[in-house]
Amino acid sequence: MDEEAAAELIRVKVTDYRVAASDPGSNEWLATRGFGYEYGNTRVLYPYEVLYLLSIGKLTIENDGGEEAVTFQDFLAEYKRQDSLIWTRYLIYRDLRSRGYVVREGYGLNIDFRVYERGEYGSHTSKYIVYGIIEGERVKFGVLSELLKRVQSLRKALILAVVDRRSEVVYYTVSRLGT
Repeated sequence: MDEEAAAELIRVKVTDYRVAASDPGSNEWLATRGFGYEYGNTRVLYPYEVLYLLSIGKLTIENDGGEEAVTFQDFLAEYKRQDSLIWTRYLIYRDLRSRGYVVREGYGLNIDFRVYERGEYGSHTSKYIVYGIIEGERVKFGVLSELLKRVQSLRKALILAVVDRRSEVVYYTVSRLGT
Protein backbone atom coordinates (compact mmCIF):
# COMPACT_ATOMS: atom_id res chain seq x y z
CA MET A 1 0.00 0.00 0.00
CA ASP A 2 1.29 3.45 -0.84
CA GLU A 3 0.60 5.71 2.12
CA GLU A 4 -1.35 8.80 1.08
CA ALA A 5 0.69 11.97 1.06
CA ALA A 6 0.92 13.95 4.25
CA ALA A 7 0.37 17.68 3.82
CA GLU A 8 4.13 17.95 4.28
CA LEU A 9 6.97 15.88 5.63
CA ILE A 10 6.34 14.80 9.21
CA ARG A 11 9.03 16.13 11.52
CA VAL A 12 9.76 14.31 14.76
CA LYS A 13 12.25 14.63 17.59
CA VAL A 14 13.89 11.91 19.66
CA THR A 15 14.07 12.37 23.43
CA ASP A 16 15.22 9.50 25.67
CA TYR A 17 14.43 6.90 22.99
CA ARG A 18 10.93 8.38 22.54
CA VAL A 19 10.16 9.56 19.01
CA ALA A 20 7.37 12.14 18.98
CA ALA A 21 5.60 14.49 16.61
CA SER A 22 4.07 17.58 18.20
CA ASP A 23 2.61 19.40 15.18
CA PRO A 24 -1.24 19.09 15.30
CA GLY A 25 -1.50 18.40 11.56
CA SER A 26 1.09 15.62 11.72
CA ASN A 27 -0.52 14.17 14.84
CA GLU A 28 -3.89 13.96 13.09
CA TRP A 29 -2.39 12.42 9.95
CA LEU A 30 -0.57 9.80 12.02
CA ALA A 31 -3.57 9.03 14.27
CA THR A 32 -6.07 8.53 11.44
CA ARG A 33 -3.71 6.07 9.76
CA GLY A 34 -3.03 4.06 12.92
CA PHE A 35 0.50 5.22 13.72
CA GLY A 36 1.77 5.60 17.27
CA TYR A 37 -0.09 6.57 20.42
CA GLU A 38 -1.11 9.81 22.06
CA TYR A 39 1.04 11.10 24.90
CA GLY A 40 0.06 14.55 26.13
CA ASN A 41 0.01 16.87 23.12
CA THR A 42 2.29 14.63 21.04
CA ARG A 43 2.03 11.47 18.97
CA VAL A 44 4.70 8.96 19.99
CA LEU A 45 5.84 6.47 17.37
CA TYR A 46 7.18 2.95 17.87
CA PRO A 47 10.66 2.35 16.40
CA TYR A 48 9.40 0.04 13.62
CA GLU A 49 6.87 2.75 12.62
CA VAL A 50 9.67 5.30 12.45
CA LEU A 51 11.70 2.96 10.22
CA TYR A 52 8.69 2.39 7.98
CA LEU A 53 7.89 6.10 7.64
CA LEU A 54 11.58 6.88 6.99
CA SER A 55 11.70 4.17 4.31
CA ILE A 56 8.72 5.61 2.41
CA GLY A 57 9.97 9.18 2.73
CA LYS A 58 7.19 10.52 4.97
CA LEU A 59 9.31 11.34 8.01
CA THR A 60 12.38 13.25 9.01
CA ILE A 61 14.03 13.13 12.42
CA GLU A 62 15.21 16.53 13.55
CA ASN A 63 18.35 16.90 15.61
CA ASP A 64 19.00 19.64 18.09
CA GLY A 65 21.70 22.07 17.06
CA GLY A 66 21.04 21.95 13.32
CA GLU A 67 22.91 18.71 12.69
CA GLU A 68 22.08 16.50 9.72
CA ALA A 69 18.81 14.58 9.98
CA VAL A 70 19.05 11.01 11.29
CA THR A 71 19.07 8.44 8.48
CA PHE A 72 17.29 5.09 8.31
CA GLN A 73 20.59 3.25 8.91
CA ASP A 74 21.55 5.48 11.86
CA PHE A 75 18.17 5.02 13.50
CA LEU A 76 18.23 1.25 12.95
CA ALA A 77 21.75 0.93 14.38
CA GLU A 78 20.81 2.95 17.47
CA TYR A 79 17.63 0.98 18.21
CA LYS A 80 19.24 -2.42 17.56
CA ARG A 81 21.12 -1.84 20.80
CA GLN A 82 17.82 -1.50 22.65
CA ASP A 83 15.81 -4.16 20.76
CA SER A 84 17.64 -6.97 18.98
CA LEU A 85 14.44 -7.91 17.11
CA ILE A 86 13.77 -4.45 15.66
CA TRP A 87 14.75 -5.53 12.13
CA THR A 88 12.40 -8.52 12.21
CA ARG A 89 9.55 -6.38 13.57
CA TYR A 90 10.20 -3.76 10.91
CA LEU A 91 10.15 -6.31 8.07
CA ILE A 92 6.83 -7.76 9.26
CA TYR A 93 5.35 -4.32 9.87
CA ARG A 94 6.45 -3.05 6.44
CA ASP A 95 5.07 -6.11 4.70
CA LEU A 96 1.67 -5.87 6.40
CA ARG A 97 1.42 -2.11 5.74
CA SER A 98 2.35 -2.63 2.09
CA ARG A 99 -0.55 -5.09 1.84
CA GLY A 100 -2.96 -2.40 3.06
CA TYR A 101 -3.43 -3.44 6.68
CA VAL A 102 -3.34 -1.12 9.67
CA VAL A 103 -0.89 -2.58 12.16
CA ARG A 104 -0.82 -1.69 15.84
CA GLU A 105 1.34 -2.71 18.80
CA GLY A 106 0.46 -6.12 20.30
CA TYR A 107 -0.99 -6.78 23.74
CA GLY A 108 2.27 -7.90 25.29
CA LEU A 109 2.36 -11.64 26.04
CA ASN A 110 5.02 -11.98 23.29
CA ILE A 111 2.47 -10.77 20.73
CA ASP A 112 4.10 -8.49 18.18
CA PHE A 113 1.13 -6.90 16.41
CA ARG A 114 -2.63 -6.49 16.21
CA VAL A 115 -3.75 -6.29 12.59
CA TYR A 116 -6.92 -4.63 11.35
CA GLU A 117 -8.69 -5.68 8.19
CA ARG A 118 -8.44 -3.18 5.35
CA GLY A 119 -10.77 -0.23 5.97
CA GLU A 120 -11.78 -1.34 9.47
CA TYR A 121 -9.34 0.59 11.64
CA GLY A 122 -11.18 2.85 14.04
CA SER A 123 -14.56 1.18 13.50
CA HIS A 124 -13.85 -2.46 14.40
CA THR A 125 -11.47 -4.33 16.66
CA SER A 126 -8.41 -6.04 15.24
CA LYS A 127 -9.05 -9.35 13.53
CA TYR A 128 -5.59 -10.87 13.70
CA ILE A 129 -2.76 -11.21 16.18
CA VAL A 130 0.67 -11.63 14.61
CA TYR A 131 3.56 -13.42 16.27
CA GLY A 132 6.84 -12.98 14.41
CA ILE A 133 9.86 -15.28 14.28
CA ILE A 134 12.99 -15.68 12.20
CA GLU A 135 13.26 -18.73 9.94
CA GLY A 136 15.10 -21.52 11.74
CA GLU A 137 14.34 -20.12 15.20
CA ARG A 138 13.15 -22.81 17.56
CA VAL A 139 9.75 -22.23 19.10
CA LYS A 140 8.54 -24.66 21.73
CA PHE A 141 5.15 -26.20 21.09
CA GLY A 142 4.03 -25.20 24.60
CA VAL A 143 4.73 -21.54 23.85
CA LEU A 144 2.65 -21.64 20.66
CA SER A 145 -0.10 -23.59 22.40
CA GLU A 146 -0.32 -21.05 25.25
CA LEU A 147 -0.23 -18.16 22.82
CA LEU A 148 -3.01 -19.74 20.74
CA LYS A 149 -5.19 -20.17 23.85
CA ARG A 150 -4.74 -16.51 24.77
CA VAL A 151 -5.44 -15.30 21.24
CA GLN A 152 -8.54 -17.49 20.90
CA SER A 153 -9.83 -16.19 24.24
CA LEU A 154 -9.68 -12.72 22.62
CA ARG A 155 -11.66 -14.10 19.64
CA LYS A 156 -8.88 -13.34 17.19
CA ALA A 157 -6.92 -15.39 14.68
CA LEU A 158 -3.26 -16.15 15.40
CA ILE A 159 -0.92 -15.57 12.48
CA LEU A 160 2.69 -16.76 12.59
CA ALA A 161 4.90 -14.43 10.54
CA VAL A 162 8.17 -16.09 9.54
CA VAL A 163 10.98 -13.91 8.19
CA ASP A 164 13.21 -15.97 5.92
CA ARG A 165 16.88 -15.55 5.06
CA ARG A 166 16.05 -13.22 2.14
CA SER A 167 14.06 -10.93 4.49
CA GLU A 168 10.76 -12.03 2.96
CA VAL A 169 7.79 -12.68 5.21
CA VAL A 170 5.64 -15.80 4.99
CA TYR A 171 2.42 -16.06 7.01
CA TYR A 172 0.84 -19.13 8.57
CA THR A 173 -2.49 -19.34 10.34
CA VAL A 174 -2.20 -21.20 13.64
CA SER A 175 -5.26 -23.04 14.89
CA ARG A 176 -6.26 -26.05 16.93
CA LEU A 177 -7.05 -29.29 15.16
CA GLY A 178 -10.81 -29.89 15.19
CA THR A 179 -12.30 -32.98 16.74
